Amino acid sequence: MQLLIDRIRKEGKVLPGDIIKVDGFLNHRVDTALMCELADEFAKYFPMDRITMVLTAEASGIALATICAQRYGIPLLFAKKAKSDNIEGGLYQSDVFSYTYKKKVTYIISQEWLHADDHVLIIDDFMAKGNAMQGLVDLVTAAGATLEGIGIAVEKGFQGGGDRFRSLGVPYKALAVIDKVDGTDLIFRED
Repeated sequence: MQLLIDRIRKEGKVLPGDIIKVDGFLNHRVDTALMCELADEFAKYFPMDRITMVLTAEASGIALATICAQRYGIPLLFAKKAKSDNIEGGLYQSDVFSYTYKKKVTYIISQEWLHADDHVLIIDDFMAKGNAMQGLVDLVTAAGATLEGIGIAVEKGFQGGGDRFRSLGVPYKALAVIDKVDGTDLIFRED
């Protein structure tokens, strides 16, 4: 998606460790008009008439996923990283290694909110190695729900996570794929 690529080129920064910093518009300070454009773009790639739930992980994917869910007229569910006192009953859990935080986290969802008759679209801001995404997919599987697709705003293609899900045949769309980091330059994949 050229709009997103242009924004990354203009405002994104490369930090040590090939960290791509886009927190001025995507995952800290949020450009809601851009998020609406991303939501509309995702809707072109997935069977929106079948999707009953948008799922993401706490925390940075929530803004984009919320706007997507609002645009599609369906609920948003996000996997929490800690059990709080207000979660009752059974839980679906998945342990993942967080590339961002460099530690293991446990994603949890109340069984009250995800069911076997749900058709789920996972939306997230970033894909790197795919560990977090695998955790979300595992939660969908544990619930017996149907995974209708995965939508990612920015994929770090050189880290292989997106390729892993493409090879599994999961309906998958990344709106901007960074194939290589060359110093402070980003090399994007052509569609």
